[in-house]
Parts: sequence; structure tokens; C-alpha cells
Amino acid sequence: MTLKKTQIDKDKLNQIVTDARRNQELREQSYRGQALKLYPWVCGRCAREFDHKNLTELTVHHKNHNHDDNPSDGSNWELLCLYCHDNEHSRYEETRFGNNSQTGKSTVSVATHNPFADLKALMDSKK
Repeated sequence: MTLKKTQIDKDKLNQIVTDARRNQELREQSYRGQALKLYPWVCGRCAREFDHKNLTELTVHHKNHNHDDNPSDGSNWELLCLYCHDNEHSRYEETRFGNNSQTGKSTVSVATHNPFADLKALMDSKK
């Protein structure tokens, strides 16, 4: 009986994942298509130009990082190439989860030892 229940649970889970992916793709196609009609096919950061051959490398970035905020005027979107888009999200994650200089806390250790501090004195004593 547990084997049958496990199979049903797996089937339900697979269906949920499939539905979620399909809905996400439909949502993305909707705002991606709109953004490609509104904006020139140029990366908003590095100014790389795109054509039909490499258009798959141009992504829609949500300025406020909310993927459900898709106004029809495109005010929350900008077109970014894959590389600039990844960079933007990496920077966002760094400020969100750490390495945020605005918190006043530094997570980077500062070197206090200076191996060349007495070098001039040592050089002068060798003369």
C-alpha cells in the first residue's frame, strides 16, 4: 500500500512542478515579448546589439527584482545580455545577503602586519 501511495505522491509532485514551469514560461513569454517590442535589442548595460540569431542571449531584467511586477508600459523592465543580467543579480544578492557596506559591518578582515615596515632601517644599517 505504501508503494502505491508513494507513486501517487510522486505523480502529484511531478504534476505540480510541470504546471509551475509551464506557468512561468507563459508569464515570461508574455512580458518578454512585450519588452522586445518596446525596447531596442541592445543590452542596457554593455550596449551589445542583438539580432534574430543571438536574441536568446538577451534577457528581460526586472528593475525592482519582482518577477510578478510586469506593468504593460515596461517601466519595471530593462533588456540585459546574459552576462550583465547575471552580474546584476550577483550584485543584488551580495547586498541582500552580505557584503553590504551600508550595514556598517565589514566581513573582510583587514591586514595589520606590514612585512616591510622596517625595511628602510634595515637597508640603511647594511650600508
